[in-house]
Amino acid sequence: MVQIVEAAEVTPHLVAAFERLIPQLSRSNPPPSPEALAAIVESPACHLLIAVDDGEIVGSLTLVVFPIPTAVRAWIEDVVVDEAVSGRGIGRQLNEHAIALARQLGAKTVDLTSRPSREAANHLYKKIGFEQRDTNVYRFNQQR
Repeated sequence: MVQIVEAAEVTPHLVAAFERLIPQLSRSNPPPSPEALAAIVESPACHLLIAVDDGEIVGSLTLVVFPIPTAVRAWIEDVVVDEAVSGRGIGRQLNEHAIALARQLGAKTVDLTSRPSREAANHLYKKIGFEQRDTNVYRFNQQR
């Protein structure tokens, strides 16, 4: 049975899991270092949720909750489930846990983005109840 828990500390097991999972999510970004993971785990705004199956970390999601002048908002980032356990509903469990946690923390809305090529993920988000917004998403790249 898969359990969704919030990472409370950075362990070698957590680092190894991200070394395995992040390449399945992004080819352009390396896995986070132990220090980068610690910054996430220690941030009061971040909630690093992990899916654990029989002691093995098989998925992850980062929920960021932050106040702005109009409300408390939440944002889901970097959802990844190990390809070896795909199709078992783990992505749904991670997202539903994040939504419930965001609600508990007072968030008015929960947002996320997903590339159109991630068809299964986009289908899941709609099935859970996310609605596609009529908006433009802009990014300023600080590394240019």
